[in-house]
Amino acid sequence: MNLKTTRLILALILSIFLAAVVRADLKWEQTTLDLHPAISDKQAIGHFKYENVGKTPVRFKSVHTSCGCTVAQTQKDQVGPGEKGEITATFNIGGRTGVQVKNVTVETDDPAHAVTVLTLKATIGQVLEIQPTFVYWQGGEEPKAKTIIVRSGKDVPIKKLDVTSSSPDFAAKVEPGSAPGEFNIKVQPHETNRAIVATLTIKPDYPANPPQLFYANARVMPAPATQ
Repeated sequence: MNLKTTRLILALILSIFLAAVVRADLKWEQTTLDLHPAISDKQAIGHFKYENVGKTPVRFKSVHTSCGCTVAQTQKDQVGPGEKGEITATFNIGGRTGVQVKNVTVETDDPAHAVTVLTLKATIGQVLEIQPTFVYWQGGEEPKAKTIIVRSGKDVPIKKLDVTSSSPDFAAKVEPGSAPGEFNIKVQPHETNRAIVATLTIKPDYPANPPQLFYANARVMPAPATQ
């Protein structure tokens, strides 16, 4: 091996070594956040923190979310060596309940971590559980009251329910249930000799601002056709 070839090989090795040492390296404090917003919260907000522990700047190329109910923002477009920052993900809760999982995909010019997926998990409690959400009577059936059971969610301090019917042909009365936070809605049609449909609007006293409305349905079915 001649001297020129040896020098070329050494230069190549040195360049590979320097590229490995002098590079961008974005480290995330965590890529998954588990949030438990309060019942009255309108949003769940997660802060994904990072630090550039490399020797060169890192530039954010794109940040996008998995659905329109979530938005994500970066503090800066470029992060210098030793700098810290965060990406803020905001999930608009709306009427959603249960476990909601939203992803934020981050693309950078860091060759070692070009794409990072951040996961925002929000567990949203229910204000009310309604069973059943639909009661009905057959045409000609005796118009006895039927019961809709309403239970407040965990740690939700509901003490009162207001219920209104969209039809004057149905009466709706609220009675205490068998356990704290439980209510019985007695629904009764005035007659069952014709088809009637009503929506029951259920309004708990919590949260007061903004109030939340829930719905159930009542119906008298058409009388069976006679032959």
